Amino acid sequence: MPPNLFYGTGIPACIIVLDKENAESRKGIFIIDASKGFMKDGNKNRLREQDIHKIVDVFNKQIELEKYSKIVSLSKIEENEFNLNITRYIDTQEAEDIQDIEAHLLGDIPDSDIKALNNYWEVYPSLRNDLFAKSNRKNYSKLKIAQEEIKQTIFSHPEFLDYNKKVNTVFDKWKNKNTPILKGMKIGIKPKKLIHNLSEDLLSHFSNLNLIDKYDIYQHLLTYWMETMQDDVYDIADDGWKAGNEVEWDAKGKIFEGRLIPKKLIINRYFDKEQKAIEILESEREDYSRQLEEIEEEYGGDDGLLEEVKNEKGKILRKSVVERIRVLIQAKPLEYTHLAADAPVENDNEENELSILRKYLDISDKESEIGKKQTEALKELDKKVLDKFKILSEDEIKVLVVDDKWISTIYNDVQSELQRISQRLTQRIKELAERYETPLPQLNNEVQSLEKKVHTRLSKIGFEWK
Repeated sequence: MPPNLFYGTGIPACIIVLDKENAESRKGIFIIDASKGFMKDGNKNRLREQDIHKIVDVFNKQIELEKYSKIVSLSKIEENEFNLNITRYIDTQEAEDIQDIEAHLLGDIPDSDIKALNNYWEVYPSLRNDLFAKSNRKNYSKLKIAQEEIKQTIFSHPEFLDYNKKVNTVFDKWKNKNTPILKGMKIGIKPKKLIHNLSEDLLSHFSNLNLIDKYDIYQHLLTYWMETMQDDVYDIADDGWKAGNEVEWDAKGKIFEGRLIPKKLIINRYFDKEQKAIEILESEREDYSRQLEEIEEEYGGDDGLLEEVKNEKGKILRKSVVERIRVLIQAKPLEYTHLAADAPVENDNEENELSILRKYLDISDKESEIGKKQTEALKELDKKVLDKFKILSEDEIKVLVVDDKWISTIYNDVQSELQRISQRLTQRIKELAERYETPLPQLNNEVQSLEKKVHTRLSKIGFEWK
């Protein structure tokens, strides 16, 4: 850290004071309150990479940010008897969400609440007019659409779509610049230098976008680096791209995974047809499982028709179903069959029980058959994937690792930030609409109407409520 700094005791909040010469030339000191930027780590608060980077950037560039950093004059400090308590100079309190009494009485949404979303309207200038119309009363607006249409209106708005395209264009520029660098890695590459360059360049690319926080994007990359990407890069630095041909087995030697490449990426790129066939089998098996569950729910309770075939844990066993069918149709041990529809039974109750048992057994057999097909298909797919790992070329490995694994994950993180921003706007507008949807007089009328109905109902049965 630079010299001549003083830190407050309220970590992660900090005061950064310029040295005496700079303080006098700037006529004040520079204060940063980073108390809102941290993550919970057990019973401690820990600064994230994005928090540290923001503190350093703001300090080095002497940037004043609302509720975060400020140059405080020496005279102001003297007025406060040289007390350097942060809260005396930087107000970090969240603005109170004030309930508007007039809006509760007369309806409509206060313009002040809509104006508070101005950071969105700067990016989506015409969206505000598409959502709200001026009320007959000054300083109030009406929602122009139904509440259930808010999300669709926002997410389909041309300005919303244009902004998403703009963000994606910025990401594509970063991707196109850095993908060749990633694919050009060789044995001996310096991972720490690589991630420093990647992250700083990502931060730079997203610096001129409104709404989306460049430090949030930066943190996504650093988090992915620590969780996954750095291990991959160190493997490449040690063994080169041939590490992409290697697989690792579990302790029992039955389940494998790629050292660099998750086998699901191999499947997605080379064996999509086989995977879809397995998914169809899985869907069919789940359908049969649901049918069995429905039968168990309807007939498997105490004194139900399936009571005789449950074990001590209340589970229905196939062998018990088969044995019960044999008893009902009075067959010899090897002569029973759930297909023996004409076999005689004692009474209608047994006939009904037999019908349910045959249905259960038939569905159970179909489920088992589909399960066997699915297991075989999975084994065959695993064999194909394992064989493919062995023959992957270096170029194929680079595409799978860089494009399908790394870049794809970072792109999805950017999209998640876009979704989070949009959901926040949608939720706030819904909240305001619901808050002032029903004015108080209307609520009173509804209460009075319901009260009259209650009085009428009570009087009919001989009661009076005063």
